[in-house]
Amino acid sequence: MKITDILRAEHTVFHHLFDHIETNAPRFKTLSEVKSLALLLEQVMAPHSHTEDELFIAPLEHCFDQIGHKETFHHEHEMIEEMFIRIQKAGSLKAARKLLLEVIAASRKHFEKEERIVFPMAERILKVKTLSDLGYEWMKRREETLK
Repeated sequence: MKITDILRAEHTVFHHLFDHIETNAPRFKTLSEVKSLALLLEQVMAPHSHTEDELFIAPLEHCFDQIGHKETFHHEHEMIEEMFIRIQKAGSLKAARKLLLEVIAASRKHFEKEERIVFPMAERILKVKTLSDLGYEWMKRREETLK
């Protein structure tokens, strides 16, 4: 399976999780509830982000330079990580909830950019075998984290 297909599938799962959180956010009653949910979301998104950076973005770095987006994609991952840290430091339910919804919006925007720009570019530039090899490497890494 190509890594682009795997990453798209992960994005779909995240979108469903985001939908659930956005729908239920107004009903969150405690700061610890929001922080716990944010931590869960951070923990499931972090492996996606790190694997994406290492396996997928790295081989395309030269292309990002050419289209002027080299710093953008790394910066967006860092910004999302920083937002998760700010949620854990939030002192009120209202602030934490607002930050949680902001990190979801930022993640959706980032995913959309990847799906619209990065994935098609990778499928044009990299060979199918390379994309499949990267997909295999992704699967190996996921199996190792489950052990």
